[in-house]
Amino acid sequence: MNINENRLQDIDIQKLIQEKKEKRKVLKKLEKLVPVFLFLAAVVSVLTTFGIVFTLLSEAFTFFSDVPIKDFLFNTDWKPWSGSFGVLPLITGTLLITLIAIIVALPIGLSAAIFLSEYASDKTRRIIKPILEVLAGIPTVVYGFFALTFVTPILQSLLPDVKIFNALSAGIVVGIMIVPMIASLSEDAMSAVPASLREGALGLGSTRFEVAMKVVLPAAFSGIVASVVLAISRAIGETMIVTIAAGQSPNFTFDPTSSIQTLTSFIVQGTSGDTAYGSTIYYSVYAVGITLFVFTLLMNLFAQYIARKFREEY
Repeated sequence: MNINENRLQDIDIQKLIQEKKEKRKVLKKLEKLVPVFLFLAAVVSVLTTFGIVFTLLSEAFTFFSDVPIKDFLFNTDWKPWSGSFGVLPLITGTLLITLIAIIVALPIGLSAAIFLSEYASDKTRRIIKPILEVLAGIPTVVYGFFALTFVTPILQSLLPDVKIFNALSAGIVVGIMIVPMIASLSEDAMSAVPASLREGALGLGSTRFEVAMKVVLPAAFSGIVASVVLAISRAIGETMIVTIAAGQSPNFTFDPTSSIQTLTSFIVQGTSGDTAYGSTIYYSVYAVGITLFVFTLLMNLFAQYIARKFREEY
């Protein structure tokens, strides 16, 4: 009986060894496939980017064969349906919305980040931060109607000169929309600062506010600046809020109480059913799109430069 039992045990062990060998062979095959899959995913991302750039450039080239680049960049009259294609009113409208948004979002977002990082308890942080980030998930169409039906009437009661469609209400609501981005990313950057720096400053007699402003903020400067620049890029590319609340009047002005039009707002208007395929107006959408692409690309490159230049390693 003992001999038979030993044989059975040997057989079972051999089976287990064989099964493990087969599993290892399968795992090795999968391990060989994983780099291939990841490489294909990276290639698809790169090809998609090149495809977008190629499409914009090719269609914009057709537009610039009819409209000189000089007139497009420096003319202050944007009336595409009348044959005038000066993009400056759209650029100034976009910059005006972005400026108002940053004026609103930066102090609120940075203050929220300081509170979450330096003052809030773990329980409070776990409650407040997800609620704050919910703002990022609200559809921008909802934000647009909120600006038009709630913020604009309040502004009109305070400033009678404010028109129904205006840059001020749109900029304020775009600022509210990007608050979670600044707050969340800045809080992450501040939380990455070692506790030893805080403890050292507190040990020297600094208050918590002094620690936050003179120790934590400088140490997390690169992450904060990167979050602000990314928020600016988000504000530049915002579409529905400015389309609904700011109007579609391409005025070359920096008056926030008047109606303006942004780059993204015209893209929405230009891709409507009234635009004939192959017309100059149709191709102007791609010219405006490549302008917007250059804006956001420069902002992202600037964010990466700031992050590399001022990054602190601990």
